[in-house]
Amino acid sequence: MNGYQKYKEQSIYSMSGVELLLLLYEEAIKRLKKAEYALEDHDYGVFEDSINRTVRIVRYLNSILDMEQPISQDFRRIYEYLFYDLSLIRAGRDRRKDEIGKIIRVLSEFRDGFEEAGRQVTDNRFASARSVTG
Repeated sequence: MNGYQKYKEQSIYSMSGVELLLLLYEEAIKRLKKAEYALEDHDYGVFEDSINRTVRIVRYLNSILDMEQPISQDFRRIYEYLFYDLSLIRAGRDRRKDEIGKIIRVLSEFRDGFEEAGRQVTDNRFASARSVTG
């Protein structure tokens, strides 16, 4: 492993849960954008790889849901829809390329929501700590 890879790995291990979640959403969005560009260039190998990586990320996000939380059922349904839609995009390529933007919007909204929730939790912790100490 070179120095950059070690640094990258170490920075991932030091991230909070919210930061890791945001990183996963960012990576899925990046891969979908790459798939869009690959379709425009008729580079179907890159397209397939990008869609497959996105599917793996969404599958992982689905697998880490805490099903004890009521909202997890809703997330599971949305992730299952995303699996379905990604498989249609993979099969239809150029005929379904408009669907990629819709999935990007869904994932972006999730990312933005978790980012805001993470900020609120962090802000509340700092506010609580300040009120306890003085």
